[in-house]
Amino acid sequence: MKRVYPMIAPIVLALVSGCSILPKPDPSDVYRLVSTQPTTQGAPVSWSLRVAKPQTSEFLDSPRIAVVPDGNLISSYTNSRWSDPAPVLLRNRLLDGFQRDGRVTLLSTDETNLQADYELGGQLQAFQSEYSGKAVDVVIRLDARLVRGSDQRIIASRRFEVRQPVGDTKVPAVVAAFGKAGDQLNGQVVNWVVQQGKVSSKR
Repeated sequence: MKRVYPMIAPIVLALVSGCSILPKPDPSDVYRLVSTQPTTQGAPVSWSLRVAKPQTSEFLDSPRIAVVPDGNLISSYTNSRWSDPAPVLLRNRLLDGFQRDGRVTLLSTDETNLQADYELGGQLQAFQSEYSGKAVDVVIRLDARLVRGSDQRIIASRRFEVRQPVGDTKVPAVVAAFGKAGDQLNGQVVNWVVQQGKVSSKR
């Protein structure tokens, strides 16, 4: 006599229907901050540098690609994001800038416990595209601080602001403009840090 198992069908149906509650893949396009900065080989300095993640606002401390479409309104591009939160993205971009420059060879980040003669940190005030009428600019504004590692004394501070025009309002063009702005910022910050480190090391 053949036995009947009436519970099998409901269980199978439950398993099939349960597949619909699984997480869906993230549809966002993920962008890196690409550099076109050339690699050079300057005269190396003797001191070491730790590059720290800058502090920033809650909105910018995320992978969102920020945009200021009008006045004080801040938003983000739909279905697009950075590969890392903006402060991490900028820290890694600055680290890459020092490596490409070649003068500061003893480098580390705040993710390690390595001691360093100096630490570069600060406050990231802007990392966004901004609309002014029909014109769009990428804006990176960094209040940088150079701190001596031995006593945590601030030896120098400076505001850096880079504005890079965007030729197209589409996200890939905005991302490309961020890359150019990052190259400009790197050149300015690296030269400033090297100069301040040389002055401080002679004291």
